[in-house]
Amino acid sequence: MGRGGILCPRCRKFISADEPECPYCGLRKPGVGKILRSNLYLFFGADPIKVLISVNVVLYVLSLLINPSSQGVNFNPFTMLSPSTRSFLVMGATGTWPIDGYGSWWTLVSASYLHGGLLHIFFNMFALMQLAPFVLSIYGLYRFVIIYVFSGVAGFLLSYFAHINLTIGASANICGLIGAILYYGKSRGGFFGDMIYRQAMAWTMGLVLFGLLFPGINNWAHGGGLLAGVLAGYLVGIEERRMERSVHRFLAFFMVIMTILILTWVVVRACHVLFFVP
Repeated sequence: MGRGGILCPRCRKFISADEPECPYCGLRKPGVGKILRSNLYLFFGADPIKVLISVNVVLYVLSLLINPSSQGVNFNPFTMLSPSTRSFLVMGATGTWPIDGYGSWWTLVSASYLHGGLLHIFFNMFALMQLAPFVLSIYGLYRFVIIYVFSGVAGFLLSYFAHINLTIGASANICGLIGAILYYGKSRGGFFGDMIYRQAMAWTMGLVLFGLLFPGINNWAHGGGLLAGVLAGYLVGIEERRMERSVHRFLAFFMVIMTILILTWVVVRACHVLFFVP
């Protein structure tokens, strides 16, 4: 699963997206490289993976500026540079507290871009860098957006119904990417599909063990995100079987605009607290 890999639409072999033609069957551009490159940029010519990472980092720093946790100033790697509960509530953490207490359903989106500490954001962004390029290559950009946003919302919605009080993080979205890869591997079949499926299953088992061994892990969000990713992969289809359609573009743009509006509101709230609340 190298960065920039893509499946040839004709022979379905895994090749580099930079190849001018498929080295196996000879299919020339735009059939090979265009599938990934033509959808690589959605807004302002920006790499979607870099945009996601940048947004997560900026909001993490902003949450620290609002109010760092008293535990976050020590050198415990699990609590180092951790925002406080007050910061989480201001920045849009989700769960029964903000939804039942304030009717803040929009937090089902904003919570995906918040993190509880340095290790939390590091591991999530590392996983995003590893998984996102492959999902982009097999689904295309618009379907990637749908899978990513839908998985986060579905994971947090399930954890809300499981009565989780307060939760944050991109883990549900990342589990959705794993779920989409699971669906791809299983549906494609063959040696390559089976290899991808086994790898995705290994990641899934690792998530289960991690959730069982460490306290404070929102396993409901992980499970909900994983199942949502499988469902989204099935509903939107994969790139090598059918190209992206107008409905995919519409849903992706809707989700991006919705996310931008919600995160803008988060930044406004944060700035109000930083500059006007004593």
